[in-house]
Amino acid sequence: MVFPGVLKVGYPLLLGGAHGCVNRTLLIRPLRHRICGRMITVAALYHFTRLPDPDSLRPALAAVCKTQGVKGTLLLAEEGINGTIAGSRAGIDAVLAHIRALPGCANMEHKESLASEMPFNRMKVRLKREIVTMGQPNVDPTAGTGHYVDPENWNDLIAQPDVVVIDTRNDYEVAIGTFEGAIDPKTKSFREFPTWWEANKDRFHNKRVAMFCTGGIRCEKSTNYLLSQGVEDVFHLKGGILKYLENVPQENSTWQGDCFVFDGRVSVGHGLKEGPHQLCYACRRPIQPEDVKRPEYEAGVSCHQCINEYNEESRERFRERQKQIRLARQRGEPHIGDGC
Repeated sequence: MVFPGVLKVGYPLLLGGAHGCVNRTLLIRPLRHRICGRMITVAALYHFTRLPDPDSLRPALAAVCKTQGVKGTLLLAEEGINGTIAGSRAGIDAVLAHIRALPGCANMEHKESLASEMPFNRMKVRLKREIVTMGQPNVDPTAGTGHYVDPENWNDLIAQPDVVVIDTRNDYEVAIGTFEGAIDPKTKSFREFPTWWEANKDRFHNKRVAMFCTGGIRCEKSTNYLLSQGVEDVFHLKGGILKYLENVPQENSTWQGDCFVFDGRVSVGHGLKEGPHQLCYACRRPIQPEDVKRPEYEAGVSCHQCINEYNEESRERFRERQKQIRLARQRGEPHIGDGC
């Protein structure tokens, strides 16, 4: 059975009552669609600039997104703007033009890719303390960052014997792909990075440090942080992994695996093609299609990575959420717990 607006291409559906009769083979994507038969443009963006009153910018920004049919998430803070949005070509252009008209945002850069379906269910414009949370009040990328390295020059840099390469992303992101030889700090969140660095910095004495992340934003803060700690030679991949995968041919690439992305595509590979991964909606970690056949997997309730992380009370809540998602789909309606 395929519900209105749903395609049989990738997201788990729980069938049955509150306790669930899990169908481990029927995988569907939430209520997403193409726009008039065309591919959907996905734009990832961030920009550090001082916004004294970010809350005052929310209504107009949300309004232009709604008018243009653009969906996704945009975060506003006094330090700038960050987010990923998706929509038609004209819609994305209109929203980007609005953002670049904001104070200090005229030079904002963004990265684009295409999605076969809308990767978001709704539009969120949120106010945050930080646009990427590091928890270091003295970190200020506008005051200085590491040396930018273009994707085309990245391989040569990280091949040098005096260069150490650090992946600044979270452990579940690193698990599905990273650069050959990169160090994984095994952090659960970016907030843990300064503690990890303090505990490991002696390992990198007299080394040049090259850092990378998904789109570049975490490296803006991490390289500024290392400079404040007295590290002299700090570099980071301009445009992040996404720009590398877009610009560097696979035959010349030192990237291994896929890159986790924070939208309904879950992962992308070389050429920014959509990857094979799905999302466990209990722990929000990526899983492979074959992982849904494992005994620990129950759609929206558990996977092999989180089976021991939640108690039965939590799993019952997850099952009830899946039930409500199923009922909403049958009505052809979106549900707040359904996808991104």
